[in-house]
Amino acid sequence: MKKLFRYLAPYKWQVILITALTFVQAISQLYLPNLMSDIIDKGVVGEDVGFILETGAIMLGFTILVSICTIVARFFSAKVGVGFAKDLRRSIFVSVENYSLNEFDKIGTASLITRSTNDVTQIQNVMVMILNMLLMAPIMFVGGVIMSLQKDGPLTLILVGVVVILGILVLFILKNGIPLFKVMQKKLDSVNLVLREGLTGMRVIRAFNKTEYEKGRFDVANKDLTNNAIKVYRIMSVAMPAIMLLMNVTLIAIIWFGAKRIDAGAMMVGDLMAFQQYAMQIMFSLIMATMMFVMLPRAQASAVRVNEILDMELSVTNPKNPIDATDKKGYIDFQDVSFKYQGAQEPVLCNISFSAKPGETTAIIGGTGSGKSTLINLIPRFYDVASGKVLVDGVDVKDMDMKTLRDKIGLVPQKINLFQGTIEDNVRFGKEDANQEEINIALETAQAKEFVDDIDEGSNAEVSQGGTNFSGGQKQRLSIARAIIRRPEIYIFDDSFSALDFKTDARLRMALTNEIQDSTVLIVAQRVSTVMNANNIIVLDNGMIVGQGTHSKLLDSCEIYREIVSSQLSEEELA
Repeated sequence: MKKLFRYLAPYKWQVILITALTFVQAISQLYLPNLMSDIIDKGVVGEDVGFILETGAIMLGFTILVSICTIVARFFSAKVGVGFAKDLRRSIFVSVENYSLNEFDKIGTASLITRSTNDVTQIQNVMVMILNMLLMAPIMFVGGVIMSLQKDGPLTLILVGVVVILGILVLFILKNGIPLFKVMQKKLDSVNLVLREGLTGMRVIRAFNKTEYEKGRFDVANKDLTNNAIKVYRIMSVAMPAIMLLMNVTLIAIIWFGAKRIDAGAMMVGDLMAFQQYAMQIMFSLIMATMMFVMLPRAQASAVRVNEILDMELSVTNPKNPIDATDKKGYIDFQDVSFKYQGAQEPVLCNISFSAKPGETTAIIGGTGSGKSTLINLIPRFYDVASGKVLVDGVDVKDMDMKTLRDKIGLVPQKINLFQGTIEDNVRFGKEDANQEEINIALETAQAKEFVDDIDEGSNAEVSQGGTNFSGGQKQRLSIARAIIRRPEIYIFDDSFSALDFKTDARLRMALTNEIQDSTVLIVAQRVSTVMNANNIIVLDNGMIVGQGTHSKLLDSCEIYREIVSSQLSEEELA
């Protein structure tokens, strides 16, 4: 929690104001029982009506002051709490945006969502409680003890025993509650994971009639979370009844022993009434502190999880002194590159070496799991190589500013992501200041203009979350248009034509030839027809290059390539 207090820095003046108001409120509340004691002992006993009215007016003034201070302090504490949570969520989002794919793989999307929402809410709630209660509790406790000692020292010993018992209760709750709260947040991650998979994979679940199975999975995760929550709240539920019992027993003890002291002439009736009020103030301050201690374990567990995101050491970072690109534009060189995923025993890519230059198309083909997508993910530096070098325009990508590097690249990923908004918004994602003519050219080149024009709203048509209101082929073409509009030095198409029919595929590649003739093009594909006209075809097998060259050259020299071709093309087409 201490690390997160730095997010209170923008609100320091509000916190100072809340502290001042809380101090005035506490002092006023501590003074009120003293005035009440004077009214009883001096005004009522002495039958002095003027004194009663005068002191009563002062009490009324203090009561109004307490009310105003409470309202203003609560208003600003709520404002600070919400602002604190807003800044914390933004900081989490910025940190996550800087993650490489390694960090996403390590934490998981479901856990990141939980930490950005539920965990931040837990911390926010405790922060508001700290501003409302934690500042008030010590002032009320210390002030109450001092005033109680002034009224009657021996009777204050009762409160000492109460504090000891309450301390033991709090220690019991903390010892048993903190571990369960940590587990609770992890189980919430599991519920989020199952729920997210169920929602995103709804079509697959229904297609395979796995609805009941998924319900069972969710019930298991949900029941696991529920059982853990029941254990936690059983422990927490002990606190309030025990405190109320302790409070009532304390009141009875004060009245019992106070009556004996009044009978002995050692104490006045008004002093006993005031002592009761101070005892209640001390007890309420202890209740506030106990409530804080009850809430703190869960917030502490959440704070640890949030700090894991904020303090995560990035595996891919921007160089401190980036090297500017040379005069070259669009040149790619892989020099003996090897790569393996975090925690994996075997490398995914081994000793990869090849070059690509402007005006040429380099195609990458191979079996499933051969490392094709992994290879192209190294160019925009989504991952860093284990050994070797990836050079773009003659500069190692590790030494190049990441924004500069990625501005050179137009990527069409294997998994298509469209964002909620309009078609125009999604295409402009590639170039924010694109005009309508540029958008139309990009859509036309990507063979998307035809179906876009058939929609009543045209390019202003709404795209639902994930682009679910478009077919796979339509989403692919919009994704290609988004890359084309950038006019980058390097185009990377990661299996981006798989959802297109052969006719659209051929038309699109023909249109691309005219639009990107001065750029470097890398195509990852499964279809031989997509890659056979490439200037250089790289054949991958188990993460190694087993063949490299033109279509005709590979037919003569690479057995694996011949197998891929023969599985897709007839003898006549091969001839």
